Amino acid sequence: MKPVVRVAAGQGFWGDWLAAPRRQVEGGPVDYLMLDYLAEVTMSILQKQKERDPSMGYARDFVGAIDSVLDAVVNRGVRVIANAGGVNPHGCADAILALAAQRGVSGKLTLGVVTGDDLLPRLDELMAQGHALANMDTGEPLSTVRDRVLSANAYIGSEPIIEALGKGANIVITGRSTDTALTMAPLRYEFGWGATDWNKLAAGIIAGHIIECGAQCSGGNCLYDWESVPDLANVGYPIVEATPDGVFEIVKHPGTGGRISVPSVSEQLVYEMGDPHAYITPDVVADFTSIKLQQSGENRVRVHGITGGPPTDKLKVSIAYKAGFKAVGTLVYSWPDAMAKAKRADEVLRQRFEMLGMKFDAIVTEYVGANSTHGPLASESHDINEVQLRIGVRSPDRTMVERFTRELAPLVLNGPPSVTGFAGGRPKVEEIVAYWPALIDKTVVTPVVEMRS
Repeated sequence: MKPVVRVAAGQGFWGDWLAAPRRQVEGGPVDYLMLDYLAEVTMSILQKQKERDPSMGYARDFVGAIDSVLDAVVNRGVRVIANAGGVNPHGCADAILALAAQRGVSGKLTLGVVTGDDLLPRLDELMAQGHALANMDTGEPLSTVRDRVLSANAYIGSEPIIEALGKGANIVITGRSTDTALTMAPLRYEFGWGATDWNKLAAGIIAGHIIECGAQCSGGNCLYDWESVPDLANVGYPIVEATPDGVFEIVKHPGTGGRISVPSVSEQLVYEMGDPHAYITPDVVADFTSIKLQQSGENRVRVHGITGGPPTDKLKVSIAYKAGFKAVGTLVYSWPDAMAKAKRADEVLRQRFEMLGMKFDAIVTEYVGANSTHGPLASESHDINEVQLRIGVRSPDRTMVERFTRELAPLVLNGPPSVTGFAGGRPKVEEIVAYWPALIDKTVVTPVVEMRS
């Protein structure tokens, strides 16, 4: 058993800094590289890509990330765990194996491919068996939107990743695993934590939660004393440095920018936390109120005292479905009377909607520069230099939304004066993808691990 295991975060979402994975494996010693690509809406995007091209449906940035760290994987033994598989883990594995062949290292890569989370092909069967997949917020059964569902994925835990590591995988590709499992699995594998070592498992989950968003815990997007965070252009991504007893420290490579501090780690801890007494995952329920943080050195925070308990008998299911169409357009009104002009433009638009019989489920107007983020300014009476009118509509009828996109441009000449900012042309009609959270019995979800090389 290793006395210390180092798990480095290299991606916090699909679209994160492309240089981060390479910087993590080249900046100092690490045992594992964790790459987190998936958000709730990402699954529906990937599903639509796969419908257009069956070979797609995974986070394509992952191929470039592996290309940048391939030497460390092949020659230094760094192992990679990523949920880049999206809705097509096998397609993702095909792309990595093609890269290995291109780079001449085909015999040196062993992939563990984890599937079983994708419930879309089984939805009708599951509903017929009595699984209502009711919306956790509204209680409505999934049957009310079944014909509009785009994707449905259960959040699986650490066990299949551990199985893949035990079978020799140096790259593990999953679909919709929990973000935290990507970090907890290698710790559990290396230290031999059992399925009922609740406190240690909870520590692994919290370690994963702290680094799952990449540099968000090492100085990026950090509100506390943000102006003094050094060298964000060279920001260091976080690393979990863990010991077998479940105690760990959050660190970053020497010579990198950013800051790891109790405030930066605390801000990440409350991200998507929910009930602090019961952070529920497939492996364990962690108690965030038990966490103790200590600044143990420069850019080093010690995390200890964590407790946890048995998991529930359910898995969360992330479902995305079509919910109509939207479009958002903007116009900028300049001094003098910028705010008054923007308000008059909004009034004119709404009057024309009525005149033309245009009805929407929602019309939302914001005055960017005056009140769009934190409500109205202390006084809107002072003459500000410019205001951006931002107006959006939503409707189940695409044609109605398309009509809206043709009503904004005429205001440039037939509305209030001093308008600019329409160089981008008509607003784009976009399909709305809505989120449907649900629960399902663990017994009906069976992860599968396939080894490929």
